[in-house]
Amino acid sequence: MKKVLLINGPNLNLLGQREKEIYGNETLGDITKKVDREATRLGIEIDFMQTNHEGKIIDKIHESRGKVDVIIINPAAFTHYSIAIRDAIKAVEIPTIEVHLSNIHAREEFRRESVIAPVCIGQIAGFGGMGYILALHSAIALS
Repeated sequence: MKKVLLINGPNLNLLGQREKEIYGNETLGDITKKVDREATRLGIEIDFMQTNHEGKIIDKIHESRGKVDVIIINPAAFTHYSIAIRDAIKAVEIPTIEVHLSNIHAREEFRRESVIAPVCIGQIAGFGGMGYILALHSAIALS
């Protein structure tokens, strides 16, 4: 059974309440339930984490070494400047998939650059909560 760690970064706990025109009405809880159901259907063991703290993300990535097969991460605002998260992903050598609810490449200029993407095997952006489901299927394809 594949083991996947799904990390959600800052402000994603406010999904369904903030900027609905960009992020939609689904809450993080709604998305998590859908992802959990799909993971079960696919035979994936999944662990979820959401935090607004960069260091907690880094600690969780470090702790996952040797324990998970794939990391799925939505670094949120950390996407654009967290060299520390980038370095943690690179250091643990776990295949990582970057996910964004919105199409970051069609948004403000500062959101178009991801410092995380170069150390990931791929990036999924612009499909809302379905992006996490696509990432699960990508995780299976890595076998």
